[in-house]
Amino acid sequence: MKLALLIVCLLATRAGAVARYALVIGNDAGDRDETGLHYAEHDAEHFAATLVDLGGFAPGDVVVLRGADTEAARAALISLNDRIRTSGPADSMLIVYYSGHADAEALHLGSTNFALSQLEQLVRGSPATFRLLVVDACRSGALTRVKGGRQVAEFPIMLGDTLAADGVMFWTASAASEQAQESDAIKGSLFSHFLVSGMAGPADTDNDGAVTTAEAYEYARSATLRASSRTLAGTQHPTFRDELAGRDAVVLTRPGVADPKRAAIRVPADRDMLVLAGSADGPVIAEVGVHDRTRRLNVRAGRYFIRAHGDTHLLEGTIMVAAGDEHLVADRELARVDYIQVAAKGAQAREHDAVEAGAFVRSPLIDGGEMCMGAVAGYAMPLGWITVTPRISECRERSTNGFVAAATDAFVGDLRVSHAWRLAPVTFSVQVQAGAAVVRQHFATEGVAPSRSSTGGLFGGGASIELAIAHGAYATLAAEVDSFIVQRDPMGWSPVLTLGGVLGVGMHL
Repeated sequence: MKLALLIVCLLATRAGAVARYALVIGNDAGDRDETGLHYAEHDAEHFAATLVDLGGFAPGDVVVLRGADTEAARAALISLNDRIRTSGPADSMLIVYYSGHADAEALHLGSTNFALSQLEQLVRGSPATFRLLVVDACRSGALTRVKGGRQVAEFPIMLGDTLAADGVMFWTASAASEQAQESDAIKGSLFSHFLVSGMAGPADTDNDGAVTTAEAYEYARSATLRASSRTLAGTQHPTFRDELAGRDAVVLTRPGVADPKRAAIRVPADRDMLVLAGSADGPVIAEVGVHDRTRRLNVRAGRYFIRAHGDTHLLEGTIMVAAGDEHLVADRELARVDYIQVAAKGAQAREHDAVEAGAFVRSPLIDGGEMCMGAVAGYAMPLGWITVTPRISECRERSTNGFVAAATDAFVGDLRVSHAWRLAPVTFSVQVQAGAAVVRQHFATEGVAPSRSSTGGLFGGGASIELAIAHGAYATLAAEVDSFIVQRDPMGWSPVLTLGGVLGVGMHL
């Protein structure tokens, strides 16, 4: 216990030895020809709150500008530099963060432009020992709004693990020729969302309780690459430039330091979990990805809405976390919500296509024949409230009398249209299907009996039950009633009613 208190005191001393200042700017508006953003100002507030809550920044030393013009932003940065110059600390840190519209020359704060060259000069000229400029710059686009970034050459990350360094860092959300993106699902821009999420704990890869500049940037970079690779706008590559004289890592936040006024949320392994404040409509606090090694979030005490992503469904629910608590999220606290239900409410989630295969048995087409045994395979494509599945199947039935033995092979191609009702983890479906068949008969007899082929059609319906297994896999049991129209003899066509069953497996893609 004494050792733990000593460690906390030492960490607090190290954080307190550095005077920390920040200018945080968010602007949803841009030039007259630019569509307004939704979350730039929210990104700024969230970033500033994280600096105060976890970064050792005094609230009075963090200046937040929402919707301000260039003159206000320039004046605020000059004023902060003057404060740093006159306060005279041995070590000081300045972070300047911007989220909003921009082009290759300037930030677009409403209808005014803040030249990037001037912003860079003001950051470089600051008397702070360490300076970090973060630009999450954006334009507008369709579906996923896109942000335009400024070209910055990438440098290798060569940072240590100490605090003191005399130099400057530049981070941008995207490369020059790419689009930085914001998302309705996370209610923020991708890069800023993952940067703040990482600073709350998941970026602490060495589990020392502190998130350094190297850890925060690498976490945000990797997560942004993964998330943007699945969007219409394409993969977004954050850029990095390091001009630290000592090549030392700077601690941004200390989510591992005990604070009796705060709480912690632990996310179980193999879960991709989003944490929102209050309710499902509240602001996104942080995200823990399925690949993250550190699965602890340092949060304020209060109510949180949890949304965990599974292969075929969501898990959602509300938890209360009291000051000093460390809450491990359990599945029993959350309710299953199927993706197709979420899509009906306007969310992005949807069911994925699936491949299916199984063993097939059907009553015979030929009088006196045995059951037709074979296999079936299909490709299921969800289209709103129905699923369309083209299938192929083949089975063989045998029949024997005193004169001849026959083997009948039926090759069938059909199209199944089904509708499902999901009661986790079971899904019930009803279906109709129609298709065509080729029937090939082979005979064994003492005389001459050549093989013959015929064609036909079929239509019918059925029902199935599906059981989710894991990682997108499921098992199915189906029953079908089909009416075949086939040429049973050379004299003509006739209908044959058949009963069939399928025991199969499937995998969502």
